[in-house]
Amino acid sequence: MSDHPKTPVVPVVPVEAFEPPYYVAVFTSVRSQEQDGYGETSARMEELVKDVPGYLGMEHAQTPGGLGITVGYFRDADALTRWRTDAEHRVAQRRGRAEWYESYTLHVAKVERSHGFTRAETRRDPRAD
Repeated sequence: MSDHPKTPVVPVVPVEAFEPPYYVAVFTSVRSQEQDGYGETSARMEELVKDVPGYLGMEHAQTPGGLGITVGYFRDADALTRWRTDAEHRVAQRRGRAEWYESYTLHVAKVERSHGFTRAETRRDPRAD
């Protein structure tokens, strides 16, 4: 048995299903070899977007092959426009094109239907042993 305390496991959960309509921005990218400053800028953008009125949440995924997907959720088109045109975000976008990305696509969509599922914790019947 180890004397080291166990690191707490942070549950992985998707962003909740919001009441439609709302908007999503799906940013799919392949990063370049040059990543100087990327982590700091990415963390700053995650903090900055939280201040946008109408921002609902964000999810990230990265494949082992290097494809990254970020999905941002926004209550309305105005919130998405505020984020897209934010001065600090615009600087990060330009730097991304110049340094950090080999390629990317951005898809923006209005969500008209949304639902979710979470498995309930099942209780074990002690008599089953």
